[in-house]
Amino acid sequence: MIRNIVGSVLALAGATAAVWSPFRAWYDGRHGRDYPIEDLFSGITDTKAEVIGSILLPFAFAAVLTLAGVVFRSRLLVALAGLVVLGFTILWMVQVGEARGSLTVGSDGRGLGDGVANALGGGVLLLIGAVVMSGRPKPHVTRVDQPHVPTHPTLDGPPPEQGHPPEQAPPPSSDVPWDPGRDEIPPPPEHRA
Repeated sequence: MIRNIVGSVLALAGATAAVWSPFRAWYDGRHGRDYPIEDLFSGITDTKAEVIGSILLPFAFAAVLTLAGVVFRSRLLVALAGLVVLGFTILWMVQVGEARGSLTVGSDGRGLGDGVANALGGGVLLLIGAVVMSGRPKPHVTRVDQPHVPTHPTLDGPPPEQGHPPEQAPPPSSDVPWDPGRDEIPPPPEHRA
Protein backbone atom coordinates (compact mmCIF):
# COMPACT_ATOMS: atom_id res chain seq x y z
CA MET A 1 0.00 0.00 0.00
CA ILE A 2 2.78 2.43 0.94
CA ARG A 3 4.65 1.58 -2.28
CA ASN A 4 1.57 2.40 -4.34
CA ILE A 5 1.14 5.74 -2.56
CA VAL A 6 4.80 6.75 -2.98
CA GLY A 7 4.87 5.54 -6.60
CA SER A 8 1.66 7.40 -7.36
CA VAL A 9 3.00 10.64 -5.86
CA LEU A 10 6.21 10.33 -7.90
CA ALA A 11 4.24 9.57 -11.07
CA LEU A 12 1.88 12.50 -10.57
CA ALA A 13 4.82 14.83 -9.88
CA GLY A 14 6.50 13.60 -13.06
CA ALA A 15 3.36 14.11 -15.12
CA THR A 16 2.93 17.61 -13.70
CA ALA A 17 6.53 18.52 -14.56
CA ALA A 18 6.08 17.15 -18.08
CA VAL A 19 2.87 19.08 -18.74
CA TRP A 20 4.33 22.26 -17.26
CA SER A 21 7.53 22.01 -19.33
CA PRO A 22 6.12 23.32 -22.68
CA PHE A 23 5.24 26.57 -20.90
CA ARG A 24 8.92 27.10 -20.06
CA ALA A 25 11.84 28.02 -22.32
CA TRP A 26 13.18 25.07 -24.32
CA TYR A 27 15.85 26.55 -26.57
CA ASP A 28 17.14 30.11 -26.91
CA GLY A 29 14.16 31.40 -24.93
CA ARG A 30 11.59 29.77 -27.24
CA HIS A 31 8.92 27.97 -25.26
CA GLY A 32 8.01 24.35 -25.92
CA ARG A 33 4.43 25.28 -26.73
CA ASP A 34 5.76 27.20 -29.77
CA TYR A 35 7.14 24.06 -31.46
CA PRO A 36 4.58 22.38 -33.74
CA ILE A 37 4.24 18.64 -33.19
CA GLU A 38 4.98 17.96 -36.88
CA ASP A 39 8.38 19.66 -36.50
CA LEU A 40 9.46 16.70 -34.38
CA PHE A 41 9.19 14.46 -37.45
CA SER A 42 10.01 16.78 -40.37
CA GLY A 43 12.59 19.13 -38.86
CA ILE A 44 12.48 22.23 -36.66
CA THR A 45 11.17 25.39 -38.32
CA ASP A 46 10.48 28.91 -37.11
CA THR A 47 6.72 28.35 -37.45
CA LYS A 48 4.85 29.10 -34.25
CA ALA A 49 2.27 26.47 -33.23
CA GLU A 50 -1.10 26.71 -31.56
CA VAL A 51 -0.96 25.36 -28.01
CA ILE A 52 -3.08 22.30 -28.81
CA GLY A 53 -0.93 21.41 -31.86
CA SER A 54 2.35 21.89 -30.04
CA ILE A 55 4.69 19.60 -28.17
CA LEU A 56 2.22 19.87 -25.29
CA LEU A 57 -0.03 17.28 -27.01
CA PRO A 58 2.10 14.16 -26.31
CA PHE A 59 2.78 15.38 -22.78
CA ALA A 60 -0.94 15.84 -22.12
CA PHE A 61 -1.48 12.29 -23.45
CA ALA A 62 1.22 11.07 -21.06
CA ALA A 63 -0.57 12.83 -18.19
CA VAL A 64 -3.82 11.03 -19.07
CA LEU A 65 -1.92 7.70 -19.14
CA THR A 66 -0.45 8.56 -15.74
CA LEU A 67 -3.85 9.31 -14.23
CA ALA A 68 -5.23 6.02 -15.58
CA GLY A 69 -2.17 4.19 -14.26
CA VAL A 70 -2.59 5.67 -10.78
CA VAL A 71 -6.33 4.97 -10.67
CA PHE A 72 -5.98 1.39 -11.88
CA ARG A 73 -2.64 0.87 -10.12
CA SER A 74 -1.05 -0.11 -13.42
CA ARG A 75 2.71 0.07 -13.48
CA LEU A 76 2.64 -0.53 -17.23
CA LEU A 77 0.58 2.61 -17.96
CA VAL A 78 2.80 4.79 -15.76
CA ALA A 79 5.95 3.41 -17.40
CA LEU A 80 4.44 3.97 -20.84
CA ALA A 81 3.72 7.59 -19.90
CA GLY A 82 7.35 8.03 -18.87
CA LEU A 83 8.56 6.57 -22.15
CA VAL A 84 6.26 8.91 -24.12
CA VAL A 85 7.64 11.96 -22.31
CA LEU A 86 11.28 10.91 -22.65
CA GLY A 87 10.80 9.76 -26.24
CA PHE A 88 9.29 13.02 -27.46
CA THR A 89 11.82 15.11 -25.53
CA ILE A 90 14.76 13.19 -27.01
CA LEU A 91 13.17 13.35 -30.47
CA TRP A 92 12.91 17.13 -30.08
CA MET A 93 16.56 17.32 -28.97
CA VAL A 94 17.66 15.34 -32.03
CA GLN A 95 15.69 17.61 -34.39
CA VAL A 96 17.00 20.80 -32.76
CA GLY A 97 20.54 19.43 -32.82
CA GLU A 98 20.23 18.74 -36.55
CA ALA A 99 18.69 22.16 -37.25
CA ARG A 100 21.24 24.12 -35.19
CA GLY A 101 24.25 21.92 -35.77
CA SER A 102 24.71 21.35 -32.01
CA LEU A 103 22.99 21.72 -28.66
CA THR A 104 24.37 24.19 -26.16
CA VAL A 105 23.64 25.02 -22.56
CA GLY A 106 24.10 28.62 -21.47
CA SER A 107 23.42 30.55 -18.29
CA ASP A 108 22.36 33.68 -20.20
CA GLY A 109 19.10 32.20 -21.52
CA ARG A 110 20.78 30.86 -24.66
CA GLY A 111 20.79 27.16 -25.52
CA LEU A 112 18.76 24.52 -23.72
CA GLY A 113 16.28 25.95 -21.23
CA ASP A 114 14.68 24.70 -18.06
CA GLY A 115 11.65 23.39 -20.00
CA VAL A 116 13.79 20.57 -21.38
CA ALA A 117 15.08 19.81 -17.89
CA ASN A 118 11.49 19.70 -16.61
CA ALA A 119 10.47 17.31 -19.38
CA LEU A 120 13.46 14.99 -18.87
CA GLY A 121 13.03 15.09 -15.08
CA GLY A 122 9.30 14.42 -15.41
CA GLY A 123 9.93 11.40 -17.64
CA VAL A 124 12.48 10.00 -15.20
CA LEU A 125 10.10 10.55 -12.27
CA LEU A 126 7.38 8.67 -14.15
CA LEU A 127 9.69 5.70 -14.68
CA ILE A 128 10.80 5.74 -11.04
CA GLY A 129 7.17 5.92 -9.96
CA ALA A 130 6.37 2.88 -12.11
CA VAL A 131 9.23 0.93 -10.51
CA VAL A 132 8.24 1.93 -6.96
CA MET A 133 4.54 1.08 -7.40
CA SER A 134 3.61 -2.44 -6.36
CA GLY A 135 0.66 -2.58 -8.76
CA ARG A 136 -2.60 -4.38 -8.23
CA PRO A 137 -2.73 -7.16 -5.66
CA LYS A 138 -2.65 -10.65 -7.08
CA PRO A 139 -5.68 -12.85 -6.45
CA HIS A 140 -5.37 -15.05 -3.40
CA VAL A 141 -4.95 -18.76 -4.01
CA THR A 142 -6.30 -20.94 -1.25
CA ARG A 143 -4.05 -23.80 -0.32
CA VAL A 144 -5.32 -27.07 0.96
CA ASP A 145 -2.92 -28.46 3.52
CA GLN A 146 -4.86 -31.64 4.20
CA PRO A 147 -6.06 -33.87 1.38
CA HIS A 148 -9.74 -34.76 1.38
CA VAL A 149 -10.33 -38.07 3.13
CA PRO A 150 -13.59 -39.67 2.00
CA THR A 151 -15.88 -40.84 4.79
CA HIS A 152 -17.85 -43.16 2.54
CA PRO A 153 -15.90 -44.74 -0.31
CA THR A 154 -18.74 -44.78 -2.83
CA LEU A 155 -20.40 -41.47 -1.99
CA ASP A 156 -17.36 -39.28 -1.21
CA GLY A 157 -14.92 -40.82 -3.65
CA PRO A 158 -13.60 -38.99 -6.65
CA PRO A 159 -16.06 -38.35 -9.47
CA PRO A 160 -15.83 -40.70 -12.43
CA GLU A 161 -13.68 -39.57 -15.32
CA GLN A 162 -15.56 -37.71 -17.99
CA GLY A 163 -16.58 -39.85 -20.89
CA HIS A 164 -16.42 -43.10 -18.92
CA PRO A 165 -19.43 -44.44 -17.02
CA PRO A 166 -18.80 -45.35 -13.38
CA GLU A 167 -17.86 -48.94 -12.76
CA GLN A 168 -20.77 -51.13 -11.68
CA ALA A 169 -21.06 -54.68 -10.49
CA PRO A 170 -21.65 -57.09 -13.35
CA PRO A 171 -25.25 -58.09 -13.81
CA PRO A 172 -26.16 -61.44 -12.26
CA SER A 173 -26.27 -64.50 -14.43
CA SER A 174 -29.68 -65.20 -15.88
CA ASP A 175 -29.39 -68.96 -15.06
CA VAL A 176 -29.35 -68.50 -11.32
CA PRO A 177 -31.92 -66.38 -9.54
CA TRP A 178 -30.36 -63.67 -7.48
CA ASP A 179 -31.85 -62.11 -4.42
CA PRO A 180 -30.84 -58.43 -4.09
CA GLY A 181 -31.23 -58.68 -0.32
CA ARG A 182 -28.39 -61.17 -0.01
CA ASP A 183 -24.93 -59.93 0.89
CA GLU A 184 -23.01 -62.14 -1.46
CA ILE A 185 -23.09 -62.79 -5.14
CA PRO A 186 -24.18 -66.36 -6.00
CA PRO A 187 -21.52 -68.65 -7.41
CA PRO A 188 -21.54 -69.12 -11.17
CA PRO A 189 -23.45 -72.16 -12.47
CA GLU A 190 -21.51 -75.25 -13.35
CA HIS A 191 -20.95 -75.80 -16.97
CA ARG A 192 -21.52 -79.30 -18.19
CA ALA A 193 -19.98 -80.55 -21.33
